[in-house]
This record gives sequence, structure tokens and C-alpha cells, in this order.
Amino acid sequence: MNGRTTVAHRILQFNEELAGTTLELPPGFKVINPFSGPQRERVREVTTAFYNKYYDDDEPRRLVLGSSPARRGTAVTGVPFEDAELLESDTGVDVDGYAVSQPAARFLYDVISRYGGRDKFYADFVMSFVCPLGLVRTKPRGKEVNCNYYDNKQLLELLHPFLVGTLERQLAFGIDTSVCYCIGKGENFAFLSQLNEGQRFFRKIVPLAHPRFITQYSPDREEEFADKYLRAFRGQDD
Repeated sequence: MNGRTTVAHRILQFNEELAGTTLELPPGFKVINPFSGPQRERVREVTTAFYNKYYDDDEPRRLVLGSSPARRGTAVTGVPFEDAELLESDTGVDVDGYAVSQPAARFLYDVISRYGGRDKFYADFVMSFVCPLGLVRTKPRGKEVNCNYYDNKQLLELLHPFLVGTLERQLAFGIDTSVCYCIGKGENFAFLSQLNEGQRFFRKIVPLAHPRFITQYSPDREEEFADKYLRAFRGQDD
């Protein structure tokens, strides 16, 4: 269609919109926004290289949604579920010192490799989040820790319009809405399923165990869980 933009352009434009986003949160909570933070120029360089490499077309893709970015992972690099080491080797952009290597990213890297590699995987999927900005809460002694949009009732109520709006915007990337894959079989899946009942964003939502849960609590079953991911991504989950 004349005038159509690439998926890369739409995702990068969405990130720019997130850069100007301000959110009202309850006391003790704050947003980690890689697109407007102190490393925003490096994040822009990394995300531009990544999305232009894998999404420089107008083909439909299926959406894989986590809950929200980890404060020392995606909330720093700007690329969902990718750590600094993998991004640097993949894009050639030096992101050393901007994130740490995460076991969850390593698990997904293995799944992606077995699916057929990055080119094949990213030609079929967009990885993102229900809440595309990172969230942290401050503990009584001042330590900041990761939190999810559903961890606090007031937090979820305040974020709800933002979550609905950004999900609608992500569908505009050119998403195949026949199925969505939800990373996290608990609260993230419950919220997304409830939201989908009213909004009908997707015909089907497939829950997947969270890689952090797998690597932390069931490391001896990683092969089994990787097979479940692959079966789901290949449409063999029934």
C-alpha cells in the first residue's frame, strides 16, 4: 500500500512517544524510562540499529508480551528481553555498562536459536510488554526493586488507561491478532485475558512460563520449557 511505513519505523515512533510520557504513580513507585533517561541517546542508537536490522519491512508479526521491563535489563537497553552483551554482538553497538546479562535473556536466546535464529524469529514476532516502561518501588530502607504493574491495586488503577492505550498503539505496528503469547502464566496472563474479554484485541492468548521462573526454580527443566515455547510459537500448543 502506498504511504505505508516499515514496522521498524512504527516501533521507533512508538518509543519516541514513550519518551514524552509522564505517569501518575502512588507514593513509593517510579517509572524507569529508557527513552527519556540519562542514556537516551545510547538507547536511541541501540534501538534504531536493532529494529532497522530486523523490522525493515511491512510484514505482519505476532506479539509476545511480558509484564514490564526489568530495571537493569530492557528498562536500560530499550530492546525487550535482550541484554547488553547479546545486543552488542548482534548490532555492533557498544552498550557495555548499560545492562547486565540475564539468565532469562539467555533462555530466550536459546529458544530463538532453536526456532531458526534471529532473522527468522524476528520476522515472525515482536517482543514487547503490557506495560512498556519499567517500574520500581522503594523499600522502607530506600532500596529500589523491580515491580510489576499488577503488584499494587492503586498502581494498576492509575496505569490502566496507559496500559490499554499503549497496547492499542502496539497493535498498530501491523500485528497479526490471531494469537498473542503472554510471558507469565499468573497475574500477567490473568490481567491480559480479562482486558481481552472486553477489548477483543486477540482471538487467542497463549500463556508461557516466565523465563526468570524457569531459570531460577526449574533449571533442570529448561529443555522441557524451551520445547513448550517452540511448540507454542509453531502453533503446536493444542
